[in-house]
Amino acid sequence: MNLNINRRAAIRNMALILGSAAVLPSCLNDKGKPVVQLKKLKIDAAQETLVNNLTETILPKTDTPGAAELGINLFVFKMIDDCYGQEAQQDFITGLGDFADAAKKALGKSFNDGSAKERAAFVATVDQNSMNDKYKDDTKLTAFYKMVKDQTVFGYTTSKYFMTKQVVYELVPGRYNAYFPVKKTAAV
Repeated sequence: MNLNINRRAAIRNMALILGSAAVLPSCLNDKGKPVVQLKKLKIDAAQETLVNNLTETILPKTDTPGAAELGINLFVFKMIDDCYGQEAQQDFITGLGDFADAAKKALGKSFNDGSAKERAAFVATVDQNSMNDKYKDDTKLTAFYKMVKDQTVFGYTTSKYFMTKQVVYELVPGRYNAYFPVKKTAAV
């Protein structure tokens, strides 16, 4: 009887060790490699973090979930990788670099190292300038920002959370209400 208990414990422990060995490589992610695997876009971990922070700055967590909690950052990458043309994807990559450079110049440090307030102030400036065409010479930066902002808003408004908690969506024709008052019309 004692031998059976030890055998079961040994098998359970072996399963835990093998399971841990299978999961360990994903836990020890190389800092230079992005977490998101894309087919066409080539980005590194710092660029991925920048876009993640940008989506969270555009849609921060308040009394509702933020972009990071809803996975909007992954949605943005997937949509740009799958649904945009090669030229727009190249503009995204170039604009990403321009955005990072502009942030470093404005903040004195990288966008990822900035505080939430610093990021929000910088993004507000970029948003305002992109609407006023102040960055006419830097069209890639504005193209990048607009792509990320558009996909962040689109991802949020089509998310499960938004469709079930914010806007309760019902399929047409809706539910049947047997007590709905009917007006009498004149006979034709």
